[in-house]
Amino acid sequence: MAAKRAYLDYNASAPLLPAARAAMVAALDVAANPSSVHAEGRAARRLIETARREVAALVNARPEHVVFTSGATEAASTLLTPEWQMGRGSVRMSRLYVCEADHPCLLNGGRFPAAQVTRIGVDANGIAKFAALAEALGGHDKADGLPLVAIHAANNETGVIQPIDRIAEIVKAAGGILVVDAVQAAGRVSIDMSAGYADYLILSSHKIGGPKGVGAIVAAADLMMPKPLINGGGQEKGHRGGTENLAAISGFGAAAREALASLPAIDALRQRRDEIEAIVKMLVPDSEIFGTGAPRLANTTFFAIAGIKAETAQIAFDLAGVALSAGSACSSGKVGPSHVLKAMGFGDSLGALRVSIGSATGVEDIELFRTALAGIAQRRAGREQAA
Repeated sequence: MAAKRAYLDYNASAPLLPAARAAMVAALDVAANPSSVHAEGRAARRLIETARREVAALVNARPEHVVFTSGATEAASTLLTPEWQMGRGSVRMSRLYVCEADHPCLLNGGRFPAAQVTRIGVDANGIAKFAALAEALGGHDKADGLPLVAIHAANNETGVIQPIDRIAEIVKAAGGILVVDAVQAAGRVSIDMSAGYADYLILSSHKIGGPKGVGAIVAAADLMMPKPLINGGGQEKGHRGGTENLAAISGFGAAAREALASLPAIDALRQRRDEIEAIVKMLVPDSEIFGTGAPRLANTTFFAIAGIKAETAQIAFDLAGVALSAGSACSSGKVGPSHVLKAMGFGDSLGALRVSIGSATGVEDIELFRTALAGIAQRRAGREQAA
């Protein structure tokens, strides 16, 4: 019998929910193209429109404002472009403003040249510096085009939640457009697009228990949309060409429905996270947990153990049966210094471990984490004594 393992890496990818799996299996039996006008094609189209409604409901948006993509990275690359369309006309974004602690898919600037990207710093907790953002936008020359601001709702490493309402006020006052990366926030905090939360959202299916390889752009309105990244046969109202991935989209919709239903139970996750952090502080008193001075996701903790490299500790945890991350899992498996911690002022050589949990995380998982960390702490103490 295989040894018990604890999966504590939900921010990298959440396990596929049974409801999402069932929706995908059912969709695989629908062979028709969703763009076909016959009865079989209309049946496929109904599955997509059901999923569209479910994804829209998760963030209280209108279904017709949801555009399905192959994932959050494609959604970001689509939105981060200087060229936008408004009816038969065009609108230009002359500069992109991003946050130093953003996910690489925003930091890389999408379709903007590097010279047209401005990075806004963060404080020691990872919160965007409001004054710096306001100053940068205040100096923007709108004669060349509008300012486009892109920022994460919740950090994928620290779990720190950005005050999007305050950021939206600054962007609106400057006449800019706000894109919010809600990949980690969706399903973990309440998001209401109808209340002016953002102009555009980026979502990812596999972070909420849906399949990998599908995501979405959610717009507050359809008056203005980015120039398509992928042109094709006019699918997704011309915003994203290519035959829709029916099974993945159906799974995404089911996962969104489950995520919305589970939001009221988020306090249970917070209690488990707090228990994990208490274990860290008990076994490694000189450890540092990042972002504790700001609101954080209920499922995420990001900590460093003095004297031990993050990648070394990650391997030790893995060998002890615990799956967690050393920062983001979106760098082709590379482990190295965290750009998020560097942005927060902790230097450019510090690494940390991320524990991210979900509704299936139980007592046995936490005990496995405790045992693994105790072993790491004991080995560190032994090395210090020998030195």
